Amino acid sequence: MPKVGMQPIRRRQLIDATIASISQHGLGDTTVQTISRNAGVSTGIIHHYFGGKDELLAATMRAMLESLRRDLVSRLDGIEDPHERLLAIIASNFAADQFDRPVITTWLAFWAEARHKPVLGRLQRIYARRLRSHIRRELRHLLPEADLTMATESLAAMIDGIWLTQALSGTADDRAARVLALRHLKSLLPQETRRHEAA
Repeated sequence: MPKVGMQPIRRRQLIDATIASISQHGLGDTTVQTISRNAGVSTGIIHHYFGGKDELLAATMRAMLESLRRDLVSRLDGIEDPHERLLAIIASNFAADQFDRPVITTWLAFWAEARHKPVLGRLQRIYARRLRSHIRRELRHLLPEADLTMATESLAAMIDGIWLTQALSGTADDRAARVLALRHLKSLLPQETRRHEAA
């Protein structure tokens, strides 16, 4: 009989093992067997907690999105200035742990599969809507309504594009990524609201 409280620990262990397996083998060659070996458990444990590989992959992507969400909420806590909140949004998307090599490999694998696996596609759309919602909420205090949509799409695309470029470079640099995004944000804002920002 499993110990009380073991389920969240075991689920986290299997999610971490999935990230490790995708980093080592790629998504296509990641199997229930490679995951279970990384976790040091039997394949039956995966079926018990998740039902199978696809459910575990979806749970892993959800966990990564939740980690990103928690980091952003923590950074925004107590900040009311919209400009400072935009800086926090940028910082969260380029946090050092988002440039951890296994995490990068797993994100890239998930984005590539999002067009083919409906559950991953749905999660990708949730991420995209969430990012744009956070950006727009702050930009509306700094820009005219007529400029909001274009500025929101521009900054969101820049964040995703910079992250992807850095991720594919093989030498991902979270500080350089933040500097590029901050420069783009500065270019979107009226002259009187611009500030000099350190990375």
